[in-house]
Amino acid sequence: METSRRAFLKSAAVAGAALGIGNEQSQAGARPPSKHGKAPKKLKILILGGTGFLGPATVETALGRGHTMTLFNRGKTNPQLFPDVERLKGDRNTGDIAALEGREWDAVIDTTAYVPAHVEATAAMLADKVRQYVLVSSVSVYADSSKPYANENAPVTELTDETVATMKTIRESIAHYGGMKARCERAAEKALPLRTTNIRPGLIVGPRDRSDRFTYWPVRIARGGEVLAPGDGSDPVQYIDVRDLGEWIIHCVENRITGVFNAISPAGRFNMAEMLYGIKGAFTTDARFTWVDAAFLETQNLTAWKEMPVWIPATGENAGFHLMSTERAVAAGLRFRPLAVTARDTVAWHDESRAPDYEFGVRAGLSRAREAEVLKSWHERKAVKPNGDATEEVAE
Repeated sequence: METSRRAFLKSAAVAGAALGIGNEQSQAGARPPSKHGKAPKKLKILILGGTGFLGPATVETALGRGHTMTLFNRGKTNPQLFPDVERLKGDRNTGDIAALEGREWDAVIDTTAYVPAHVEATAAMLADKVRQYVLVSSVSVYADSSKPYANENAPVTELTDETVATMKTIRESIAHYGGMKARCERAAEKALPLRTTNIRPGLIVGPRDRSDRFTYWPVRIARGGEVLAPGDGSDPVQYIDVRDLGEWIIHCVENRITGVFNAISPAGRFNMAEMLYGIKGAFTTDARFTWVDAAFLETQNLTAWKEMPVWIPATGENAGFHLMSTERAVAAGLRFRPLAVTARDTVAWHDESRAPDYEFGVRAGLSRAREAEVLKSWHERKAVKPNGDATEEVAE
């Protein structure tokens, strides 16, 4: 199954909203802070965003560590969160950042960096008011995903000034997601040279992820029964629990770790089978997997990443997409909680926050009816051996 990289990156950006090295002060082997332990020094931290998905996980960690947080956003997404935290109201899409004037913080965490002009404006205003700018970028910045184990020095997507100038809002930027993220990184580094941390996550998962790009699998497996699974299980996968990412962001602030980092699970840690069986092990379930090859999925108009979340066949232009090097981030303290914990907590959040009859398939995954239909077609297909005998179907 050929997957258009451009279409994949665009759909990933819509569903989720992730140059040279700076002064990298990483501490190899250091662990990110527990959100329950107090930091040795209380910091004042500004977060641009803070109430969506990654934002709350980061804010919760910072508050748990005893830091003072200020949230800057439009006040429209989950306004009920963090009622005791200072809020500044503004809208980067309209250039309204006046609320940031005349204020100082130890660090700013930018979780809503999609448009270079937005970053230029906030970074210019804060350059002399903060010691560190942490920007959440994406592994989608890379121009070539065909090479496994690429690190942060790999070339990024280049956009012309003319193209960038046509995109002034977050919605408009999605059409050139990777290239725009790369430009955002450069804007921050230009304003705060050697004081910028550009973090490139891949697929961010866990509680509060409404995109269903990972949530589908633990919820579906926990329900039990025959589960349609893509490929043969050997394709690699990478992801990061949103809480691990949030904790590491605060770790970078507390330790003034700067530079460029791929923030995702280590390359080769999981393939698709290991992920799905690992999720199954977190539940008491009779789930059983029927592995369906890419060619058949294509005949059913099922696509990688959307109907079959997380999965991207490791071939051609995507051979390295789920095999990004994370050695630099791990050396700087990035750690990962067990898959079973992520799976259980994701299902718990889903069950608590969504209706009992919630159906997958609108954002990502498959409805139960559609999955049953495809499985039925798979089992009924006529595969004939050269001698004329029907092959025997084996579904594990």
